[in-house]
Amino acid sequence: MRVRLIMLMVIVIFLGGYHASVSSRDVSSPPSESVSGSDSAEEEQLTLGQLRQKYADTFKTNGPSTKKVALTFDDVPDPRFTPQVLDVLKKYNVRATFFIVGSRAEKHPDLVKRIVKEGHMVGNHSYNHPEFSKLSMNAFRKQILHTGDIIRRLAGYTPKMIRPPYGDINEEQLRWAAKQHYSIVNWNVDSLDWKGLSKEQVKDNILSAVKPGSIVLQHAGGGVGSNLNGTIEALPEIIEELQKRGYELVTLDEMLGLSKAKD
Repeated sequence: MRVRLIMLMVIVIFLGGYHASVSSRDVSSPPSESVSGSDSAEEEQLTLGQLRQKYADTFKTNGPSTKKVALTFDDVPDPRFTPQVLDVLKKYNVRATFFIVGSRAEKHPDLVKRIVKEGHMVGNHSYNHPEFSKLSMNAFRKQILHTGDIIRRLAGYTPKMIRPPYGDINEEQLRWAAKQHYSIVNWNVDSLDWKGLSKEQVKDNILSAVKPGSIVLQHAGGGVGSNLNGTIEALPEIIEELQKRGYELVTLDEMLGLSKAKD
């Protein structure tokens, strides 16, 4: 009996020591296979500013610091606003750049033809204005290629320049665009006219921020209920003031020294 008791005590002491050893190892030294360096953190996602620096040859927001300004108009064609903008530009003999939404071009092809006929440049603004960074690569490519085909049939060329809706694009999409010889062109002066601002507010937003090489964002198209009267009413005075300051108003291909047509 005494021998059995002694043996039992020895076993208990041994197992207790073993358990303590295993527990200590689990806390201080987790097994190497449970943590992988590649899985410990996702690849860092670059901001738009970082993407512009990394892909400076492809991603533009302004031109050289010369006395030139590029007026650009998004979300066209729109029969409510685009003809009025074109009338003002024609009156002042100013050429601008229009970024075309493919689905709207299908509905209003004559407006696209008028834009081109009057000497303006056109760019690709997607087919139906999605947020690019939320699309799969396949869906993103379809937005660009389908819209490019629509514009080519109406304007006679496939645009080289793409303006992402909301200015938003991710690195994978940017790499594809660069490989396909597109240029991504955003802006550095925002009129904020899409908010339905007054004439004076639109004027101030542009004229207080413009400088040599500026790319100005305005709209000549909008959604249901959009009010772009402010930008239309402000446009003559914006043109007059910029010319008074000695600026030449140019299209983006002139500003950036790039072809308007894709290679």
